[in-house]
Amino acid sequence: MHCIVIICGPTASGKTRAGIELALKVGGEIVSADSQQVWRHFDIGTAKSTAAERAAVPHHLIDIAEPKERFDAAQFVGLADAAIEDITSRGRMPIVVGGTGMYLRMLVCGMCEAPPRDPDVRSGLEGESEKYGLKRLYERLIEVDPESASKIKSNDPVRIIRALEIHRITGIPACELRKRHDFGERRYEAEWIGLTLERKGLYSRIDSRVDAMIANGLLEEARALRDRYGDQVQPFAAVGYKEMASHLRGEISFDEAVRLIKQNTRRFAKRQLTWFRAEPAVVWYSGDDIESIAASAHATSCL
Repeated sequence: MHCIVIICGPTASGKTRAGIELALKVGGEIVSADSQQVWRHFDIGTAKSTAAERAAVPHHLIDIAEPKERFDAAQFVGLADAAIEDITSRGRMPIVVGGTGMYLRMLVCGMCEAPPRDPDVRSGLEGESEKYGLKRLYERLIEVDPESASKIKSNDPVRIIRALEIHRITGIPACELRKRHDFGERRYEAEWIGLTLERKGLYSRIDSRVDAMIANGLLEEARALRDRYGDQVQPFAAVGYKEMASHLRGEISFDEAVRLIKQNTRRFAKRQLTWFRAEPAVVWYSGDDIESIAASAHATSCL
């Protein structure tokens, strides 16, 4: 079983810097576990590593998908497996860096054996939503799978319908399938390093990062990408791009778009922290404490 080091945590916590410095110390290479950095051309709003950083340390799984393609966790796992095998075969250390919790969980624990989509069941649920409203479906989810409902927003039709679909097909709540998955056999020996900061400091970093993205041309990048691909492609659903798309459609002002990017990024960071704090293997460090992070990685049996 291959060994990997995972650096996870909320956006703006210092994962990129920590990953690069650790890679330089231990002879490693970065495998990105960021669901937005897979897209080519979506650069500023996804905070990709710079050309200089990628020259200093090899990076994998960045700029691997065209915006009009679909990309999901299963594809990530397959590509990450190949990258880890390649890195390990050359005597290097795979350092998986990112904040997409589902990608990391599936990489380490394997694919969740949820049933495939059933067109008839899904069509029926979508029809109910159109006829009676999404609220009715959400109330039903609360009845049959309250744990999943507590983690899904009441205005999220994709996740509500999927959770109800799983329950209708299997008779088992989606949350129960996830729990069975969590106790499955591990695919890698992993050292989990979590980065965080106190809330005020993290939020200040988020605001500064958004300001830097604006100064570096996020609006212009979003306009060019919309003109090239339209604003309905998958990467335009990400925080930063969806608000700029709304501004470009004339729905909100530029200042409001910037305010919403900051607000939505803070909310996203909070959800990331909730996800990773539920992972018992994570050992937490300050994003600025590179020496302790390096010592932890050296202490693992992977090195």
